[in-house]
Amino acid sequence: MVLAYVVTADVSASLVTLATAWRTPAETFVWPLFLLLAGGAVLHLEAAQGIERIREISREGSPHAHMQSVWLFAGVLVLPMPLLVALIAISYLHAWLRVYKRRAVLFRKVFSAATVVLACAAAQLVLGFFPNRPLDVDGPLGLLALASAGLVYWLVNYALVVGAIVMTNRDQPARAALGNASDQLIILASIGLGSVLATMMSTRPWLTPMLLLTVLALHMGLLLPQFRVAARTDSKTGLVDATFWHDVAGREIERARRLLSTVGILILDLDHFKLINDTYGHLAGDRVLRAVADALKHSVRSYDLVGRFGGEEFAVLLPGVSTEEVRATAERVRFAIAGLHIAVIDRLGHDQVITGLTASVGAAVFPDTATELSPLLLAADEALYQAKNNGRDRVAVS
Repeated sequence: MVLAYVVTADVSASLVTLATAWRTPAETFVWPLFLLLAGGAVLHLEAAQGIERIREISREGSPHAHMQSVWLFAGVLVLPMPLLVALIAISYLHAWLRVYKRRAVLFRKVFSAATVVLACAAAQLVLGFFPNRPLDVDGPLGLLALASAGLVYWLVNYALVVGAIVMTNRDQPARAALGNASDQLIILASIGLGSVLATMMSTRPWLTPMLLLTVLALHMGLLLPQFRVAARTDSKTGLVDATFWHDVAGREIERARRLLSTVGILILDLDHFKLINDTYGHLAGDRVLRAVADALKHSVRSYDLVGRFGGEEFAVLLPGVSTEEVRATAERVRFAIAGLHIAVIDRLGHDQVITGLTASVGAAVFPDTATELSPLLLAADEALYQAKNNGRDRVAVS
C-alpha cells in the first residue's frame, strides 16, 4: 500500500512535468530568474548543511520542515512549470549529495521532490483562476491570489507527506505524524519570504543576494535554537550529550535494520585523564576535553555523530560502515588524539603545552556484534575495557 502511494505520487509528478513541458511556450523560459533561484537554493543549503543533517535525523517519523520553500515558492510565482521542476530537482539533488551524503533513502527523497512538484503545480493552477499574475496586481486581489496559492502549496505538500508517514509508521499515533506546529509556521514564513523574493526579483533582481543573507540569518535564528534544544549540547565540548546520542543511535539502528545496512559504534576513553586534572587543574582539563572533541569531529565524516558520555568518555556513531572501516576510523581517531599539542594555563597561572595524550577505543558493529542498541553498547564498552587491560592506547573490536 505504501509502495503504491509513493509510486502514484511519483508518476503523477512525472505526468504533470511532461504535460506542462509540452504546453509551455519557449519564450516563457526566464533563464536569469531560474539561475538566480537555483544559485540561492544551493548556497542556502550549502551554508546550512550541518544543521539540516542533524535536524533531519531528529525529525525521523514526522515532517521535516526546511526553508527551501523560500526559493521554491518564489519559483511558483516567476517561473514556468518546466523550469520550476528543474529548480526542485537541483535543490533535492544537492541536498541528497551534500546534506545527506547519499545516505538518505533515494526513493524517499524522490517522493519528497514529487510532493513539492505536485504542490507547485496546484499553486500555479490556483493562480490561473485570477485574471493577471499576482505580482502584477496591487491591492486585495493580489493579496488573495498570493495567499490562496501559498495555502494550497503548503496543504498539498503537507498532506501528501503526512499520508506517507502515517502509512509507514503504523505503530505510532497518527497525531505524531503531524509534527510540531512551529515547524509548519516555519514553512508558512518561508512561503511569505518567497513572495517577497519573487517581487524583488521581478523589479530589482540585483537585491537578491541581500535577501539570501536575510534567509540564512533567519534560518540560523529560527532553527539553530531548535537544534540546540533537541540536541542537548554538552556545554564543555559542544558535542551532543549522551541522551541525544542514544536517541539518534536508536533511530539509526532501526533505519539500518529496514535497509539491511550497518552501524558502527566507537566508545573512547582518554588514558590517565585524572593525572591531567591533578597536575594542571580542572580548567586545563576542560581545555583538553574541548581539543579532543574537535579532533574527533575532524577525524570522522560530517554525518557521523560524536557525543560525550561524561567525564573523559566519548562515543561516535558511524552509519553504513563495515567492521574494517570501523577499525580504520578508530585508529585514525587514536592517532589524531596522540598528535594533539594543547596550550593550557596550569593552576599556578603558567603557560603549558600538553602533549602525548593517548586514548583507548572499543568498537562494535550492528548487526554483526549485536542486533539491538543496548547489547551493542555493552559490546563496545567491553571492547574498551579489553583495550585498557591490554595496555591502553589501542583499539579493540568486539
